[in-house]
Amino acid sequence: MQADKDKTLRKLKTVRGQIDGLIKMVEDDRYCIDISNQLMASISILKNINSDVLSSHLEHCVYHALDEKNEDGIEKIEEIEKIIKKLSK
Repeated sequence: MQADKDKTLRKLKTVRGQIDGLIKMVEDDRYCIDISNQLMASISILKNINSDVLSSHLEHCVYHALDEKNEDGIEKIEEIEKIIKKLSK
């Protein structure tokens, strides 16, 4: 993985903490809107992490493959196209 590992891990650990908090909120029968707000915050961080990972992939893996002018470049572009389709659903 080419993305900043420390930054990515820090964000993932933040989400893990939020998920643990969400579990406790559900167990404690907390107010639905509070749970929903916390869920949206977790989803937002995950989307941000995904954006960082994909940007890094483009900047390193895809650009490198295209610079080398090898068949791997076409495969990398197809992978990105699949991800874009998934994100647009």
